[in-house]
Amino acid sequence: MASLNGGCMDKEKYTAYRQLALATTIPVILVVAPLIGYYAGVWVDGKLGTSKIFMAVGLGLGIAAAAKEIYNLIKKSAGNNK
Repeated sequence: MASLNGGCMDKEKYTAYRQLALATTIPVILVVAPLIGYYAGVWVDGKLGTSKIFMAVGLGLGIAAAAKEIYNLIKKSAGNNK
């Protein structure tokens, strides 16, 4: 009888850990991806001598990449719960 109850608790614990991992991954992606794009754009601007053009492009691409990755994570998470 203990194994039946333990199996149920393991699945609930697993689901809770997955949700916690998702909840902590999303903010990291929201911060890291735009920062990478920003600094890559600043680096390109420095190499080419342009004035913040590539910084804006890099930041935009970082935000778009973060949005796409978060969408994919949520879609994957929702598909696993069915």
